[in-house]
Amino acid sequence: MKAHVYVTLKRTVLDAQGQTVADALHRMQYRGVADVRQGKYFVLTLDDGLEHAEAEAEVGRIAREVLTNPVIEECSFRLED
Repeated sequence: MKAHVYVTLKRTVLDAQGQTVADALHRMQYRGVADVRQGKYFVLTLDDGLEHAEAEAEVGRIAREVLTNPVIEECSFRLED
């Protein structure tokens, strides 16, 4: 089983890198992009013996306690069999 973890800055935190990308896209005349937020992406390969509920709890804990700075970031994840 694999866990895909996405970490992004909270909407209330200025994303300077995302804004730079958005500005560049506009200068390059790409249309339809209103905003860009950048972040981090992790793929965790989990042990085969974990039940789905157990894996979900463990990945949630890892994402919140290790991969995310809760002051400025938020996270989401999905499990893939």
